[in-house]
Amino acid sequence: MGWIKSRVDKLVVKHKSHDPFSIASNENIHVIPWNLHDDIQGFYKYIRRNQYIFLNSNLSALKQKFVCAHELGHAVIHPHSNTPFLRTNTLFSIDKIEVEANTFAVELLVSDERIKDYQTIREVASAYNIPDEVMHLKKF
Repeated sequence: MGWIKSRVDKLVVKHKSHDPFSIASNENIHVIPWNLHDDIQGFYKYIRRNQYIFLNSNLSALKQKFVCAHELGHAVIHPHSNTPFLRTNTLFSIDKIEVEANTFAVELLVSDERIKDYQTIREVASAYNIPDEVMHLKKF
């Protein structure tokens, strides 16, 4: 999925940021914190040419950042598709669009330059609050 890494790299250069909240704002994608059920981390909606990312406001700021990056992946890669809720167990999904969104999130939040300071992939995941279940998606 090198094409996803390329897409992320172009967005990072364009917006001079790895921050999913900043990129979403600059791309006119509305990020809305919402009091969602504990099992629901977030979801992406496309309504009447408008893009929305809903985040569970009960999540920690670090977890919201990963969820926002994941949902931004849907907004960028699958812009006209409404996606199912990102649940905790969705991280194990083999569904193509979920794997692509997870890959997008990992590539956005962990640049190649950031990895050089760590010895194991677990250290990288811990440092950037990336779930262990998806860290293997990072392309080097």
